[in-house]
Amino acid sequence: MLRLSKKADYALLAMRHLAAQATGNAVSARELAETYSIPPELLAKVLQKLVRARMLESQQGTRGGYVLAQPARAMSVADVIQSIDGPLTVTACSDTDHSCDQYTRCNIRDPLWRIKDRIVSALAATSIADLAVDFSHPPTAVAVTIPLRHL
Repeated sequence: MLRLSKKADYALLAMRHLAAQATGNAVSARELAETYSIPPELLAKVLQKLVRARMLESQQGTRGGYVLAQPARAMSVADVIQSIDGPLTVTACSDTDHSCDQYTRCNIRDPLWRIKDRIVSALAATSIADLAVDFSHPPTAVAVTIPLRHL
């Protein structure tokens, strides 16, 4: 099963949120963390990886935060995932690592690599702008009050 890491999920949430900002104003890491109930420390690490990958820009100051470094149409879902998790894989083996005992006899490696290539192509064909198309309103943070029982 192909599964994205939590970090990649959070990166895509943040990128989609920023792409949907009509004003283009910077959004703070705290606002993103609160909006999506993401641990702030983890989100900060994810956002910094996206800055290093030149997908986001960090703006300092009282109105600081993060903005997209490129147009949302120019960045793909695959770009975001690979900037966080590295290359996508569906098997433990790779075309550069032949240390697997079954490498020379394996009859599923090449078909699985072709499937992986199709998945990567689909993710590469989907831009961050495509994710933001149906973005009407981001979820709002909800305060939950739990009544205490008197014992």
